[in-house]
Amino acid sequence: MSHPPAPDTTSPALSLVGTTLPEDFDPTSFDSVTVARGWFSMFQSAVANQSIPGAVMGLFIPEATGIQVWWRDMLALTWDFRTFIGHSKIRRFATDRLFGPTAQFEVDLHDLELVTAESDSALPPAFIQPEPDFAWIQLFFSFKTKSGLGSGIARIVPVGVTDANGLQDAKNWKAHTIYTNLEALAGHPEAIGLFRNQQLDHGDWELSRRKEIDCEGEAQKPVVLIVGAGHNGLAVAARLKMLGMKSLIIEQSERVGDGWRNRYGALCLHQPIWNQDLPYLPFPPNWPLYVPAAKMSNWLEHYAEIMELNVWLSSSIRDIRQDPDSQKWDVSIVRKLKGVDGTVLEETRRFHAVHHLILAIGEGNGLPEIPHIEGLHKFKDNGGVVLHSTEYKRASEYAGKRVIVVGASSSAHDICAECYRNNIDATMIQRSSTYIMSKENGWKVYWRGLYSENSRVGVVDRVVESHPYWSRSRRTQMQTQEIAELDKCLLARLHKAGFKTNLGVLEAGFTYIIPTGGGALYLDSGACNLIADGKIKLKSDSQIKEFTERGLIFEDGSELEGDVVVFATGHGNSRERLRHLLGDDLAARFTGLWGLDEEGEIIGAWRDVGIERLWCMRGGFVFGRFFSKHVALQIKAQEEGLFGQRYRV
Repeated sequence: MSHPPAPDTTSPALSLVGTTLPEDFDPTSFDSVTVARGWFSMFQSAVANQSIPGAVMGLFIPEATGIQVWWRDMLALTWDFRTFIGHSKIRRFATDRLFGPTAQFEVDLHDLELVTAESDSALPPAFIQPEPDFAWIQLFFSFKTKSGLGSGIARIVPVGVTDANGLQDAKNWKAHTIYTNLEALAGHPEAIGLFRNQQLDHGDWELSRRKEIDCEGEAQKPVVLIVGAGHNGLAVAARLKMLGMKSLIIEQSERVGDGWRNRYGALCLHQPIWNQDLPYLPFPPNWPLYVPAAKMSNWLEHYAEIMELNVWLSSSIRDIRQDPDSQKWDVSIVRKLKGVDGTVLEETRRFHAVHHLILAIGEGNGLPEIPHIEGLHKFKDNGGVVLHSTEYKRASEYAGKRVIVVGASSSAHDICAECYRNNIDATMIQRSSTYIMSKENGWKVYWRGLYSENSRVGVVDRVVESHPYWSRSRRTQMQTQEIAELDKCLLARLHKAGFKTNLGVLEAGFTYIIPTGGGALYLDSGACNLIADGKIKLKSDSQIKEFTERGLIFEDGSELEGDVVVFATGHGNSRERLRHLLGDDLAARFTGLWGLDEEGEIIGAWRDVGIERLWCMRGGFVFGRFFSKHVALQIKAQEEGLFGQRYRV
C-alpha cells in the first residue's frame, strides 16, 4: 500500500530555534505552569478577538526558522480528521473555520480553559525534555463550540532564548503543535457516572433484554447496524449505547470472540495489556502482560454480556440496499437459532430504513489473499494441502508433515514457532525484508513516558494522537535506532541465518508500517531465536516460481519439498470485500480504507468513505477504543441535527 511523500518534518530542536538552556537549568524546578498560563492567555485573547492571521499565527514558531508547525483537529472544528501543516494552511483553516464572514459555518469556539489539575483525561502543564536538544512544555486545555465540548493539547517551545529570564517569559514560547478533539456533544453526555441509569426498579430485566436483543417492536428497531462482533464492533456498539443509540451487531460466528478463538492455538497479543482496554471496562490487574488469544476471546464474549450489547450470532447479511433519496439502508439478515430440541432453525429478518451501517469485519475489511502461483493443481492433486493463515488452527493437525509458510510477518513467525514446538518440520519463505523489534527492548523505548503499568489510558491516548502522524517521524526514527542498537545481537544472528530486516517505513520502525500497510513486521515472541538457531528453516534468496507435485520451485532453480503450504500473505483490497457485500455501484463510490493521505490522516477509517451513512472500523484495540467514540459522536450528531459541514479545503 503506497502513501504520499511525507512533508518536511524538521523538528523543533533548540539549536534550530536559537535557544540555549542555561548550564545550571533544572527542569524539575522550572515553573511550567506560569509559562503555560502566559502563553494560553495570549491564545485565549487571540481567539476571542478573532485575530487572524495576526495574533494567533504569532503564537506559532516563526516561519523563518524553517521549523514545520502543525494543527491537528478531530471533529471539533472540521467535522473530519484533518492535519494542517505549515503557517499558510493553518492560517487558511483558522480564517475559514473560526473567524470572519467567509466561515463555512459558525463553529463558535469559546470558553477556552487551561487544565492545571490531573484527571483521567488530562495533565497539568509540564516541561518535557526527551533529549538534550529537544524540549517543550505540554499543556492541556478544554473548550466549547456550537456543537459540543472539546479537549486540546499544545506543545510550546522556547524560541531565541539564551538565559534563565528569557525562559520565564511566555512571549518567548511558541507553538509547535496544537491538537483539538471533540469530546462530547452539547446536551448529550454519555450515560456513565452521574448520568448512568438511576432507576430504582428495572422490572423483568431478563425479559426486557430478550426483547431488546430480538429487536421486538418498533421501539427496539436498531438505528445502527454493525457488521462484525470483533473488538471494533463491540467497542463502537458500547459507545453508541452510552449515547442512547440502539444498535444491533451481526456476527457470522457461533460465539462472540471466535475471531480470536478459532485462530491458531499459540496466538497471543503482541502488545502489552497496558493499552488494550475496551471502552468503559479495563482488564483485571492480575491479567498477563501478553494475553493469549483464547483468553481474549472469552473476554470479548463477557464484554458483550456485561455491556448489554445486542448481538445476533450465526447470522449473515443476505442483501443490503441503500435508498438513493434518504441514504438509509434496507438490510436482509439470515439468522440461525437453536430450537429447544437442539435443531437449528433459520429465520430471515428484514430491517427497513436503518439509519447507519458500520462495517467492522476484520483485517482491513479485506478478503484473505493468496498470490497466484502456477502449478497449484499439481501440488493439490498429489495430496498437498494449501491454505491461508486465517484457516490455520493448530500445528498438531499436521503432525508428521513438512510445513512451508509463505510470508515473514507476525502470523508466519507464530505458525513456524508453533510447528517447531510440536516437532513439525517448518520452513519460512521470506519474499521481502521484515521489520523486527524485540518486545523486551522495544516497548520500553517506544512507549517511554506513555503506556506503562500505572499509566492512565485516557490521558496517554490523547497524548499519542495529539502528535500528527507525519510529525512523529523524527522522534520514532531515533527510537528505532535506539531499539536496533539494543537488539543488535539478535539482528546480527538473524542476518547470519539469511533473514532480511529493515528499519520500517521512513526508517521509523512500525510507526508507519501499520497505518500504511507498508510491509512485514514481527514483534519478537521467540521465533527469531529459532530462525537464528536454524530450528525454523529459512528460504530468503529467491522468489517462488511455481508449484510442483512435491512442493515449490524457485526462480534460482532450487526446489523445496513439503506437504502443507500456508500462505501468511495478508488480506486484499477492502474495496473487493465491499463489492461483495454492497454491490458494484456502492463499491465504486468507496474512497478506500487504510493508508495515509497527504496530511498523514488514515483514509476511510472512522470518517467519510464516500458513501453517506456508511462507516468503517479498523485497527487494533488502541484504535478501536479511541476512535469508536468519534464514530459514535458523528452518528449521534447527525441524528440530533448537530452535525455541521465537513471542512474540505
